[in-house]
This record gives sequence, structure tokens and C-alpha cells, in this order.
Amino acid sequence: MPSRLGMTSIALAVLALAGQAQAQAQAQQASAEAPMQKVEITGSTIKRVAAENALPVSTVKADDFANAALTTIADVVTSLPVGATNVPSSAGAGTNMNMRGIGINRTLVLLNGRRMVNEPLSNGFVNVDMIPMSALGRVEILRDGASSTYGTDAIGGVVNFITKRTHNGVNVTAQTVLPEKSGGGKEHRLSILGGMGKLDSDGWNVYATIDAHKRSALDSNDRPELSSPELLAQLGIAPRATSGTYAFPANVFSPSTGITGNPYYASGCKAPYSMPATRNTCILNSNYYVLALPANSQTTAFTKGTLRLSDDHTVTAELLYARENITTQRAPTTTVGFNNAVATITPASKYYPGGSAGVPAIAGLNGSTLNVSWSVAELGPAIARDQQEATRFVLADEGRLGQWDYRLGYIYSRGQRDSWFRQGYLNGPKLQEGVRNGTLNPFGAQDAAGLAYLQSISADGGQIRHTTNRYTGADLTLTRELMQLAGGPLTFATGAEYHADANDDRALDGVINVPYQNRLPSYAEGKRNISAAFAEIDVPLTSELNLNAAVRADRYSDFGNTVNPKASFRYQPMKTLMFRGSASTGFRAPTLFDRYGYRLPGATALTTSRWDDPKLCPGTMGLAGTGKAVAGANPLVVCNAFLPIQQGSNPDVLPEESRNLTLGMVLEPVRNMMLSLDYFNIQVRNSIGQLPQNAIFTNTAKYADLFVRNPDGTLAYVKNTVMNLGDLRTSGIDVGWNYAFPKHAYGDFKVGLEGTYVTRFENQNEKDGPWISNLGRFGSVGSGNVSSSPTYTFRWKHTLRMSWAKADWFSQLTQNFNTGYHDLNNVTPEYFRDIKPYSVWNWTLSYKGIKHTQITFGISNLFDTNPPVTNSNSTAYANNIASPIGRAYNARVSYDF
Repeated sequence: MPSRLGMTSIALAVLALAGQAQAQAQAQQASAEAPMQKVEITGSTIKRVAAENALPVSTVKADDFANAALTTIADVVTSLPVGATNVPSSAGAGTNMNMRGIGINRTLVLLNGRRMVNEPLSNGFVNVDMIPMSALGRVEILRDGASSTYGTDAIGGVVNFITKRTHNGVNVTAQTVLPEKSGGGKEHRLSILGGMGKLDSDGWNVYATIDAHKRSALDSNDRPELSSPELLAQLGIAPRATSGTYAFPANVFSPSTGITGNPYYASGCKAPYSMPATRNTCILNSNYYVLALPANSQTTAFTKGTLRLSDDHTVTAELLYARENITTQRAPTTTVGFNNAVATITPASKYYPGGSAGVPAIAGLNGSTLNVSWSVAELGPAIARDQQEATRFVLADEGRLGQWDYRLGYIYSRGQRDSWFRQGYLNGPKLQEGVRNGTLNPFGAQDAAGLAYLQSISADGGQIRHTTNRYTGADLTLTRELMQLAGGPLTFATGAEYHADANDDRALDGVINVPYQNRLPSYAEGKRNISAAFAEIDVPLTSELNLNAAVRADRYSDFGNTVNPKASFRYQPMKTLMFRGSASTGFRAPTLFDRYGYRLPGATALTTSRWDDPKLCPGTMGLAGTGKAVAGANPLVVCNAFLPIQQGSNPDVLPEESRNLTLGMVLEPVRNMMLSLDYFNIQVRNSIGQLPQNAIFTNTAKYADLFVRNPDGTLAYVKNTVMNLGDLRTSGIDVGWNYAFPKHAYGDFKVGLEGTYVTRFENQNEKDGPWISNLGRFGSVGSGNVSSSPTYTFRWKHTLRMSWAKADWFSQLTQNFNTGYHDLNNVTPEYFRDIKPYSVWNWTLSYKGIKHTQITFGISNLFDTNPPVTNSNSTAYANNIASPIGRAYNARVSYDF
């Protein structure tokens, strides 16, 4: 069904598209009736009629959120075809914007036209969960990058969240989402919005809102059909066909005899904690511990006051406070540390296989000392709590002085992120010591002494990390009309801004001995001041042809000066046809984390996937599990294992530059139908990122210098810090179509589609290196943050909306569709599979016939379509394009007092 529905939707697109275009038609029709009010549109400092914009801007109104059953800002951004945005990550970072799929660091997010403080840890993107959804009036998406107005680091585009201008009265909205299947994933949202004062008559208005949202965690075990052993087997990564590393009961390795095994292998290991694997070992059942979706809660408070001092002088103040908690979860604590230290057990321990405690014997051990790879399953999963806070204050003054319109603003923002050990974390060296001295039983339940010992070495409650961000800035914009041309006034704008960005990141002492956090305490700080001046001129040569030129000069305290121009045009030879285009250059400095973040001498994490150590477990390059440990090497830590990796900043990383081109057309082929086609072409030079781990391990000879080894030949870590890679380039066509059917007694029917067709997406892993395609396959482009997991780019992605309205009733059917792609295909030499296109339908029905009340009921994932399955991660399904929740029922009630 998804494929057939997708083809139908593409066929509709051929007929004609875009909300922006429909607004143009309505504006033209209204021009004969009343004067058009000019407004500032995202992408320019010069106010104009919306229909006159030369840049491709899409608008999503607040009513659209409810009509599409969107509960959070995360729902809003993931529904945009131009984006490649993830749901809240298991790392606690929150929701980000990734326009064009070129990286979250290259998308500029604004609130009311001004920057927000970045997520503290990476200091490279805005966590949009902090935006007050109940206060929003609309969202404008500029699908053209390198904005001279807001900053030339906006390479992928600009997303401007715009709050309501004023509000009167009190509104209470409650919303709940209940999955059809059992388990977690339930959502509840409550918002209260109140305001007073009429700006036009009273000269002032103030409103405030508080918005609370909570989603319960969804265990992978609650959706076994998405990552069951049977499904993994179909993907070529059956757990039983791999060798076990750490598990419960513990796997053992005898260095003197070369024997690996598990004393409970013959009896089937211990369900549900583990299952049999190769080499007589057990493997951890990750479904029993890993989350399909983390628990998430958000509280946002926002207030805005506006005072009109005169007809041409208005002062506005905004205050935002937001908090988000994300509970992360992973497999239980293990005895294996980053330095490859493992617990050992000798026959002196009563828990030695075949000893007095009754642990089954393993043939051939001959009383040799054993290396123990143990997962402490009795404590359950390792759970941590991640909390983000954001505070933002804005004071703005707009008015007119003589012939000049001015806008003056001051902004202060602060972000903070803290994380704590909550459950299941232990002191690693003391855990190993407890196994060595016989206090702990790595093969079964603990006795009273063992439980007391585990409690005494618990790290729970300790703080992992404390990071703060500060953003302070001021801006001034001046605009005036210089002269009258044939097409209207020649308008000039100029402005300047200054902002200071600072970041402090501290890994606290408690991390040093905890597995998964086994790193030295660290402290890093970065500071940067940026001053800028810009100018823009709008030249309406005729009523048909409008030219616009802008230039921005920035001075970075750590990188010096850069000047970047931008030019655009709009040509409308007839009422039903318009052409538009733009060209610009961009400049993006490394984030404060990229350049000044933590730098540690050893491993800081584990690889995101299992790999074979190319020296100590040689096998087929890039195919984990095909290697065989060399003599003396522990196969439990060198074969098909999560290997130690070093991540962090790079003091030598340099800025990247870009070039952006767009060329498009908007036409009205028939009455009430609008079609827009916009070609985009983006090239990033000297791109900043991390090498994908997949690239490193599929060409270990090329990247041999990244494998840092200890004097005894064991792997200390794989170096994978931030660096300058080669170039990145992408191109494609944005398509938009809207059609309003002739009015009918049965109601008003409308249909619209927004989609993006990508013609090219490729990058280089090093300067002047070969081009690697990311289009319809896993390539070498990461998310642009500190992630080195491979990603992919859809050839085509769209959102289709069909709506009906009559009197107090409204209903909408929405389809989100993307084309298929090649799977990672690096499991076994003969393995190859394609992932099919994916389509999800959502339906809503609203009624507002009850006084002051609007009721909305919706069904998300109407046909209960499972996410695509892939072998690219441990959870098997592609959670960056689809939710694992399944069909869910959405109810929303809004009441105005």
C-alpha cells in the first residue's frame, strides 16, 4: 500500500504546489479591495507584501499544528519535507533542525527573528523543544541559505518561529496521545495562555503562557516485532550468529588455553537477559534493556509585553524559560573498560566454573585464570537523567526617526545542561576487584555479601557533566525609501549587530571510574565575539522586475574578517507566472565545541556499532564478526565488539565556506491552483565533521594512522575527533502545489503538497578525495554535530494534505512519504537488500460548534505501518524517519474563557 499511495501522491504533484504561492494569489485578488500591509518576511530586513518575496519561504500557521495532530515542536519540524530531523535523541540533546540533510550545525533557528542560545554540550544547534508551542502564531521556513540578514552560517536555511503578536482572554488546551499497542509512548500536554490589553485601542498588550508536555518511555521489548531475533536474522545480523562479548551470565576467556565460553551456554543461557551465540558464548538481549523512545518531559513559560508609545514607536519585551528532562537508558554496567581492562577469576573463587558454588564447569579450562566479561543484569539497565534549561530575555524598540524606520534590540540567553547517574552505574575498577576476590558472582544471583558490595560501589546519584552556554547580543537596523522607481520605491536598509558567545563544559570527578563514562575529569571553555554590519537594497525597476542585493561583513574574534554578498531577483511577466532566484556565499566558523571543547588523552566513548579489531581480529574488512582473534588476544574484546574511540575537539579545525544558488518559478495554471518549483544548489568547502565510523572500518588500511595502540599492541582507541573533511554538495528541486476546489454545498475541499526531490548529495572524506554519494544509500555524511554514525538522503520526500471544511467542522488527511534506499549492506559478503518506500497517514476531525470550545480527534499512523527495518543500528528500525509507536489516538480540547 505505501508504494501505491506514494505514486499516487507524486502523480498529484505533477498536476501542480505551495502555501506561499497560494498566499500570492489571495494577495493579488485582495489588492483591488484594500491596501496591502507590508510585513517583514524571513530572509530580508525590508518590509514588503508577502506575495512580492523573491526568496522561497514556506509558512506553517498555528492552526495547522492542530489540524495535523501535531503535539510538540518536534512533530512540527519532523513533518517538514525540507528537513532531515530526528526525534529527541537517546543522548539527551533534544530535537534539532537539519535542513537539506547537510547537518544540524548548518541550519539557523530563530525566535521572532533573533537567535536563540544553542544546546550547551555541542554549542552547535538549537534544541527546538525549548520553543513555546502554545505561544506560536506561525513558522516561516526560508529554504535558501547564507542569509545576509541573520548570518552567513545559515547554509542549509533559516527556520523562524514567530509568536503571537498579541493575545486577549484566557485559553486552556489539553491534549493526549494514546498508542493502540501496549507499553509506553503515551503523551500528555497542557497549556494555559492568557493576555490582556488591546494594542490598537489601549496602546498596550501583555500575555503569558505555560506549556507542559510529557511522554513516557517506550521499551524496545514493547515492540518486539521491530527488533526481534527473527527480524534481525532477516537482516543478516542474527544475534545467535555472532559471538558474545559481555553478557549475563558472564562469558569467559582463558589466555593460557585459548578457550572461550559460558558455563550456561549448554542450558540456553538465561532468558530474557541473554541468548546463545557462537563460540559457546551468550549474547546480551539488547531488546530487554534498550529504549525505542526515551522518556521526555518539557515545561515552557513565555511572556510578551508590548507598549505603543506613539503611532511610530513601539517597545516589546519577551521572557522565556524552558526546561526539558530526557531519561536515557543503555545495557547494564559491564566489567570491560575502555582500557581493555577486564575482571579475572581464579579457582580460589567459589564462583569459578565447576567450583563449590555450583557454577557449571567448562571443559578444558584446567584451572587457568579466566578473563570475565560480565554485564551486571541484576541491577537492570544503566539509566541516566539529562536536563536542559534555557532562559531568554529580549528587549526591542521599533519606530521611525525622520525618514528612517529603525529596529533596535538587546538579547540575553543562557542555556544549561546537566546529567546524572540515576540507576545501575558502578565503580568499574572496584567491580573488577569484587570479581577477582570472590565477593561477586558474575554467573548468577548475588548472595547478601555480593549485594551489599554492589551497593557500596554504586555511582548512582553522582553528577556526570555540567555545561553552560551564554549568548548576549545587540542589533540595530535602519530602513528608508530613497527614491521612486517605475515599480515602486527604491529601498535601502543597513544594520549592525554584536554578540558574544561563551561555553563552559565540565566532566565531573564521578565519571573517572564508571564504565561507559571511563574518562578523566575535564574542563573546557570557549569564547567568541562576533560583530557584523550589513546592507541591503531593493530595486523595483518595473512592476514586473525586482532586484535585490545585500552584503554582510563579519568579524570573528578568533578567525578575523569575512565578507559575503547575496543577490536575488523576482520577475513576474504576467499575473499567473513569476520567476525568482538568488545567489550567495556563506561562512561558518567551527562551533565552540569543535574548536575549544574537551580534549582527553585516551578513549572517551565506545563505537556505535560492533567491529573487529583489524590487527587483533583480522577478517573481511568492514564486516564485523568475520574475524578470528590472534593468539593471546581476548576475542570477547577484539572481535565483533564495541571498540574504544576518542572523540572531542580539534584546536586546528578551520572555518568552512559555502555557495548557494536557487532558481524557481511560481505559476497559476488554472484558477485557485498554485504550483511552485524551486531548484537549489549548495556546495560546502572544507566541511567540518567527523569521519563516519563505517568509513574508517571499511577501509582500515587507508585510516591505519587513526588506530592508536598501547605498547603491548592492544587497541587504546580509534581517533575520531572533529576535523576538516573535503567538500559537500547537494542539489534538487522543492515542489509545492495547492488547489482549492470550487465551493460546493458539501463544503470546501482543498489539497496541497510540499515535497523535495534531491538530484545529488555527495561529499568527500578528505580534501580532493573521491566523491561518495549519500543519495538513497548510507554514505559518509554525519548529522553535523558530534555524531559519526552514517546517514542517508531520500531521493524524494513529501507531505500531502487533503482537507474539508463546512460550518463548524474541519477534517484533514495528511500523508508523510519518503522513497526507499539501499540498506547499509555490510553485514556479510553476500548480503544486499533495499529498504522500501515508507508512507504514514494521519487523520484529524475538528468541531467548534460548542461556544468557546474546539474539539479535535485524530489518528496518527492510520494504517499502523511499522518503521522500515535496517541493519544500521542495534534497534534495527530507522527511528530517524519514523516513530516506533504505531497507531495512536489523539484527542485535543481547547477552551477560550
